[in-house]
Amino acid sequence: MTLAASLTADGTDMLGAAISAPTWRTLRDEHALQIAERTDAHLARRLRGEKHPVEDFLFTYYPFKAGQLAKWNPGPGVRLELDTEADRTYFDRRWYTTNPAGTIAEVDVESWRSDRGDGAKFIASLLQSTLRREANFGCFGIHEWAMVYKLSEEQRRHQQVPLRLSHEATDAVVEGHRIQCSHHDAFRFFTGPARPLNTLQPTRESMVANEQPGCLHAGMDLYKWAMKIGPIAPSDLVVDCFDLALDIRTLDMEASPYDLRGWGYGVVAIETAEGKAEYMDRQRAFSERAQALRQRLLDSLAAVGVYARESD
Repeated sequence: MTLAASLTADGTDMLGAAISAPTWRTLRDEHALQIAERTDAHLARRLRGEKHPVEDFLFTYYPFKAGQLAKWNPGPGVRLELDTEADRTYFDRRWYTTNPAGTIAEVDVESWRSDRGDGAKFIASLLQSTLRREANFGCFGIHEWAMVYKLSEEQRRHQQVPLRLSHEATDAVVEGHRIQCSHHDAFRFFTGPARPLNTLQPTRESMVANEQPGCLHAGMDLYKWAMKIGPIAPSDLVVDCFDLALDIRTLDMEASPYDLRGWGYGVVAIETAEGKAEYMDRQRAFSERAQALRQRLLDSLAAVGVYARESD
């Protein structure tokens, strides 16, 4: 059960009302179980010094730990009853406030806005521009290939994962495609010889102008933006962004030059017509999910005055 569902189960919008301690504890505990399902294997591998090329990516590429993801947040405007000292301790953290009696906690919107408002405005601008822009479904994931272009075996990342094709054939795939990567963070991992082959030269400063909703990395980044805005993003939204990011990472690697069949993954051979068709079909589905999540993130930011809805 999401918080929104629990608050509107009787058909009444209860935001602003006080949610009983047993109710929010149940939601918190359900969230903790959800996160454990998504992070326990990663934490166990980390203890063993092992790496997984797909499942560990969200914890190495993005600067968020499993413990941060496990913290439950109801979103702004939700008042939470505190019955015990343990309740008060749970919300004794940044960007929460408790009434003088210690009986009610809620997100401290003013404190959050003072600390993170400027950054949140950038996030809102990026989300809004991407939401409005036409999607490009013709990139075929060549960015991953450009990251190994002209590299020796010793130079490439993910050395524990073999390439699916020879080095020469891998380079030929790059040279045989029009590279049109719009995502600055993907582009910065291109090899030196691959960078001039891209039709765009995206930078951090051009993100708002360049990012588009068909981009896999832009979809994955919704998890980053949800975590960046902290308690303003309800935990059910954060989990949905995390799940999308992991699903996208799966396609990202299945369509890459790496051979992950030994890890139980398939192959999307984007160098073939059939592979391109599969890539585009999955890319379109991810784009639809991402657009819905962008709107939910913008709605959360609008609720705290960072973003003005067009109809407002």
